[in-house]
Amino acid sequence: MKEVRTRFAPSPTGYMHIGNLRTAIYEYLIAKSQGGKFLLRIEDTDQARFVEGAIEVILKTLDIVGLKYDEGPDVGGPFGPYVQSQRKSIYKDYADKLVELKGAYYCFCSKEKNDSESTAVPVKHDCRCKDLSALEISENFKHNKPYVVRQRIPHEGTTTFHDLVYGAVTVENSELDEGVLLKSDGLPTYNFANVVDDHLMEITHVVRGSEYLSSTPKYNLLYTSFGWDIPEYIHLPPIMKTAEKKLSKREGDASFEDFIAKGYLPEAIVNYIVLLGWNPGTNEEFFSLRELEKCFSTEGLSKSPAIFDVNKLKWMNGEYLRRLSLEDFNSLALPYYQEVLGREIDSKKVSALLQKRTEILSEIPEKVEFLHSLPDYDSALFVHKKMKTDYVNSLSNLKAAKEAMSVLETWDLANIEENLANLISKLGVKNGQVLWPLRTALSGLESSPGGALELAELLGKTETLRRIDVGINKLANKVD
Repeated sequence: MKEVRTRFAPSPTGYMHIGNLRTAIYEYLIAKSQGGKFLLRIEDTDQARFVEGAIEVILKTLDIVGLKYDEGPDVGGPFGPYVQSQRKSIYKDYADKLVELKGAYYCFCSKEKNDSESTAVPVKHDCRCKDLSALEISENFKHNKPYVVRQRIPHEGTTTFHDLVYGAVTVENSELDEGVLLKSDGLPTYNFANVVDDHLMEITHVVRGSEYLSSTPKYNLLYTSFGWDIPEYIHLPPIMKTAEKKLSKREGDASFEDFIAKGYLPEAIVNYIVLLGWNPGTNEEFFSLRELEKCFSTEGLSKSPAIFDVNKLKWMNGEYLRRLSLEDFNSLALPYYQEVLGREIDSKKVSALLQKRTEILSEIPEKVEFLHSLPDYDSALFVHKKMKTDYVNSLSNLKAAKEAMSVLETWDLANIEENLANLISKLGVKNGQVLWPLRTALSGLESSPGGALELAELLGKTETLRRIDVGINKLANKVD
C-alpha cells in the first residue's frame, strides 16, 4: 500500500481562520492515524492578496497546536521548495506539457479579459484560441503576445469522482468552465498549482471545503490528461456561525489567535474544533492530540454543517483548566495576576481559589482586582435573605469579628477558621450571619472566588482589619 501523505496548503492572506485550522488538524490526523506523512505547503500564487507576516502566523499556529509537519518551507524535504511562488518554472513546464496533451490551450485574448477571469469566479468561455493552428500560435509567441494557458473542457459527457464524505459526485462537463491555469505573469492559479504540486509531492488524500465539490471534476480532468493517479478526496462541510450564516474572517469572526489572546488553551481549541464535523463513535468528548492520532478515522466525518458554539468552547476550556495541576494553572495565571495584584499576595493560594471558577484565563483580572483595591460597593450587599443578615446584625457581627480577629497573632487559614468558629459559637448565631458580612466587607462583591476565611488569609491582617472598618462605617451610616 502507498504511504499516506497529506498536505495543509494555506494561502498567506491573513490570520488563521477556524475552518482552516480544522482542515489542518484533519489532514494531520488522517496521515498520523495511518503512519503517514503530513506536509505544509504555502500557496502564495495570488500575490495581490498576500499579507506581510501571514506565513509567520501559519508557522506559529501549527507550532502552538502541536501539528508537526514532516516536510515544509522551514524544515525542507525531498519535494521542495514548499512555497508555490518559488516553483514558478515548474508550473510553466507542466502547462506547456498539458497543451501538448490537448488538456489545455494557449489563449491570446485581451489581457483585461484573461486577468479578470483568472482572479474572479470564472465563467463559461467559448474561445476561438482553442482552434488556433500551430503556425498562428508560433507567430503570436514570436511577437511576444501576452497569453494565458486555459483548461480544455469536454463539452459533452459527465465527470464523476468519489468523495469519502459525500460519496459519488457527478457533474455535467457542460457546466464546467474553461478556467485559466497559468496567468500571463507566469504564475499558476490555485486550480492548476495544487494539482501539479499534489502529484509531485505524492499526496494521497486531499482535504478541503465542500465549496470545492463542484470544481473537483476539473482537477480530475487535469489528472487524467497527464495520466496521473487521482488522490482520495475529503470535502468538509462549512463551520457555521448560525444555521444560516457561515463563520467568516471577512466579517470579523474570531481567529485562532483571537481565542489564544482571550486566554483559551490550544489543547481545548483543538479538541473542540475536531468535534465540529467528526464523531468518535463514543460519548467521549475529551481527546488529546496524541489520543486523536490513534483513534481518528474518516468514517466519523459528517456531511452536515457544524455550528460553532463559543459557549461550548468556553465550557470545554474551563474543563481543561480544571484538569491542570495547581502548579501549571498558576504558571498560566501569573501574567494575568501581574496586571492587577499590586500587594504581596501568595499567587498559588489565589490560584487554588480560582482554578475551579475560571473558564478562560482572561477572566482572571476582573475576578481578582478586588484583592488589589476594594471596590466602592453598595452596603445593600450585606443584606442576604438566605443568610438571614440585615444591616443591624451585620454591623454587630462585623464589630465582633474585628475584635476577635485583631488579637489573632498567627495569621493563617487554620487559626482564622478556629478564631471565627469560636466567635460564632460564643455569639450563638448561624455561620452565615458572621461569614457573609465578613466576606462582603473583604471583597466588596456580590460573589467572590473564596469565602471570608480564604480572603482574610490572602489579604493579611492589616488589610483585613482595614476593610472591616470600611464595612462597619458603611453599615453604621445605614443603621443610624
